Amino acid sequence: MHGEYKVPDGKLVVVDLDVREGRLADVRVSGDFFLEPDDALDVLGDALAGVARDAPVASLVQVLDDALTLAQQQGRLAGPVAMVGFDTRAVAVAVRRALGLSTAWSDHEFTLLDPGVVPPAMHTALDQVLTEELAAGRRGPTLRFWEWQEPAVVIGSFQSLANEVDAEAAARYGITVVRRISGGGAMFMEAGNCITFSLVVPPSLVDGMSFEDSYTFLNQWVLGALADVGVRATTTGLNDIASPAGKLAGSAQKRLASGGGGAVLHHVTMSYDIDADKMLEVLRIGREKMSDKGTRSAAKRVDPVRSQTQLPREQVIAAFVAHFRARYRTVDGELRPAELERARELVATKFTDPGWTARVP
Repeated sequence: MHGEYKVPDGKLVVVDLDVREGRLADVRVSGDFFLEPDDALDVLGDALAGVARDAPVASLVQVLDDALTLAQQQGRLAGPVAMVGFDTRAVAVAVRRALGLSTAWSDHEFTLLDPGVVPPAMHTALDQVLTEELAAGRRGPTLRFWEWQEPAVVIGSFQSLANEVDAEAAARYGITVVRRISGGGAMFMEAGNCITFSLVVPPSLVDGMSFEDSYTFLNQWVLGALADVGVRATTTGLNDIASPAGKLAGSAQKRLASGGGGAVLHHVTMSYDIDADKMLEVLRIGREKMSDKGTRSAAKRVDPVRSQTQLPREQVIAAFVAHFRARYRTVDGELRPAELERARELVATKFTDPGWTARVP
């Protein structure tokens, strides 16, 4: 069995191995990384012999780390170990990929879904439905950009409704409040003022990654798409994307472990051209965050995509879709009748239900 893992901003790690009676055998580690001393390479391969086939990444890392430490203590290595461009976790991921337990982007075909303009509550319902469908094995990975007309604030699963939203201001502007299934912060959404997409993938794609690593990993293509429209961006903090001019976007995730093999919902909201004055009236936390900066500074923070690209929102989204298609195997698809029916049911029974919206009062 053969597995490869390219460390982000690092080197390629390759693992070839056999499996005998459910355990690893003849493990051979190679790659274009740098490793000192030379004989540490044999220690990595030998350490994995006899390890259970289904050992998780954390267990494999522990085995490798312990083996290197023991080899040093016993004087079997010519000097201290230096791993440049890779680490033991990268070896563990390559092992899991060889076994088919960890996957790469190239192992999947992604379906691009375009349900058209639907209310924000329908988008949050579709997030849940499509994540559950992938977890149950009835659908593959999907990418879906949001389009909507009615203004809304979409709050994170764990945010306090009263602390986050000024109910009087929201009512005055006809803004509805919807709670989504993922964590993270509030999304102030008027038609055309932001770019939002939902990506649903199998857990195998982020196998062995910390939550922080998975955010960076799943947002790498976004950085490439931004570069296509002239924006130099990087991931920052746990879940944000920023350019030299400031924050561009925030990410959020929800992971389902139940049903089939589980699923990961990853979505990103990118500020295109938000009315800062209105946002600060409606979002209480927004006022506090901007209290020492003023509305003029706030306006600079919430229109970075428009101001930095000088492109219409539709053209930016088209560039994002084109970049994703060029990078990964992608086909066009449609929502199935059963998925639409389930989403409508969830809109009625959950995502417009005050009991769900105010579940954290």
